[in-house]
Amino acid sequence: MRTSRAPAADVVEATFRDESARSLATLIRILGDFDLAEEAMQDAFVTALERWPRDGVPDRPGAWIVTTARNRALDRLRRVRTEAAKVAEIERAAGAGVEGEVRLGGESRVADDRLRLIFTCCHPALALDARVALTLRALGGLTTPEIARAFLVPEATLAQRIVRAKRKIAAARIPYRVPPDDLLPERLDGVLATVYLVFNEGYSATAGDDLVRRDLCAEAIRLARLLADLMPEETEVIGLLALLLLQDSRRDTRMAADGSLVLLESQDRSRWDRAEIDEGLALVDRSLVRAAGSPGPYVLQAAIAACHADAPTAEATDWTEIAGLYGALAAVSPSPVVDLNRAVAVAMAEGPAVGLVLVDALGAEGALADYHLYHATRADLLRRLGRRRDAADAYARAHALATNAAERDFLARRLAEVRAAG
Repeated sequence: MRTSRAPAADVVEATFRDESARSLATLIRILGDFDLAEEAMQDAFVTALERWPRDGVPDRPGAWIVTTARNRALDRLRRVRTEAAKVAEIERAAGAGVEGEVRLGGESRVADDRLRLIFTCCHPALALDARVALTLRALGGLTTPEIARAFLVPEATLAQRIVRAKRKIAAARIPYRVPPDDLLPERLDGVLATVYLVFNEGYSATAGDDLVRRDLCAEAIRLARLLADLMPEETEVIGLLALLLLQDSRRDTRMAADGSLVLLESQDRSRWDRAEIDEGLALVDRSLVRAAGSPGPYVLQAAIAACHADAPTAEATDWTEIAGLYGALAAVSPSPVVDLNRAVAVAMAEGPAVGLVLVDALGAEGALADYHLYHATRADLLRRLGRRRDAADAYARAHALATNAAERDFLARRLAEVRAAG
């Protein structure tokens, strides 16, 4: 038992860091109320700061927090007579034990409070921005101001999204459970998309001065690891984790010391994170074997990222393989952006003229008219073909549409270069 104040305070901090998401998920299951669970857990940690330095640190700090928080919530509810029925319900749930797993009727074979909470936060009845905010708040442990800063929205706006999401869950009686096995694939897609959106916003921020937001990348990887731990048999979960690790391995080389954007072809590959690459490649191999010839979109994207990670130099990249993988991705998850990426791979494998034909065909469809990377891609192909005036027009359009400062600076430099050359 630790009795000195400093070590006990350190354990409280470590417990909050390591156990708060798990504890909150359990409390939401027991209490059936997001706000009550959050308030009770905060009370429990305050109590821990008061008692642990005096009485010693309990053998199981996380369980102590959950038990104390549950008791605080019960005390609060007992003071309100109209909540008597709720108290009885919570006491019945508590009888199963804090650490016990409750298997709900028809629930998936996977049962964990954190997994239930992920599926609740990412329910399709909630708007996507609300799913992201609630997931980061409830499972990521990020504060409302932190999430607001990460997504460049006012704190009041972000707070309202979270409040509305909680109200929607209560009003719509969204069940706090993992979906039944027959609904799991379609619901899992929404969970994976939410985690991937968090990562993408960190990896290539849509707005602001910074291209990369490390905290969001790290949080998305943590959530993907949690899903992989809880659902080790789900191939797409493993594929998503592999994809995030392989992409994140290049994070520190995507910007120069002066803050300017560095393209993949110019990055210092010796600085790529080998530990993340090795783990990601192993997960890709595992997911491809498990996919049994029918890989899903995250496994395919991870395989594409593996092609880049495997190449010792930009020139050694197997662009023909990448083009084929994008073709397979377009078959299972069609989108104009996937088609654009395939066109880029074809251009690298067969030449810019061939790629430009594909890009212009996409442009004729109109879906990418306001997508800055479409115009940036077209501009680069035109530049490589020596059509500098056309390239300048395309770069100008891409610059006008881009919202991230680092990308705008890069496009402005390229625009100046082709104008000066031509």
